[in-house]
Amino acid sequence: MIAYLNGTLATKKEQECIIDVSGVGYRVEISTQTLKTLPETGKQARLLVYHHFTDSEQRLFGFASQKEKNLFERLITVKGIGPKLALTILSGMQASVLMEAIVMQDTSSLSGISGIGKKTAQRMVLELKDKLFDESQPSVVTGDETTRSKREEAISALEALGFSKRESGQMVNQIAGANPKATVSEIVKQALAQSKR
Repeated sequence: MIAYLNGTLATKKEQECIIDVSGVGYRVEISTQTLKTLPETGKQARLLVYHHFTDSEQRLFGFASQKEKNLFERLITVKGIGPKLALTILSGMQASVLMEAIVMQDTSSLSGISGIGKKTAQRMVLELKDKLFDESQPSVVTGDETTRSKREEAISALEALGFSKRESGQMVNQIAGANPKATVSEIVKQALAQSKR
């Protein structure tokens, strides 16, 4: 199982790059978000890798950040979304906008992504609205691999969506105080709804 690649960037283009690691060229499929972060060809590059196995093939999907990789791993848990489509989704929408659309159940924005129909958008919302900010899983907002408290994860999620740390902390304390059983997704959704009033 390949966890990351660290080598010379041999080629890069839309949707893929090749990293030369000690004379072996690894073809890695990437999103446009990761493509933007890559250096010039010939320079040193490091990508986190999701190693996908099927009976007939092996494919490598590369990510510039742990945050993007964690979000990709959430997306492929949705029925009907494979690694290729998950990469298309990450290419079609910034991570923070994607997370907000899922939490706010904005299926029309999601179905605007190439390759995502109305049914897939509805499934994404249904299956990810509670899983997206699951504090028992690696974080999709900080890239943190360790588990975090509900409060920390909610504050990080709101910061990723553009709120200040102070503002995020105040909203999380208020919402979680009024409803201690609220999930991270419910806290984020309420905070977004309050801010748009």
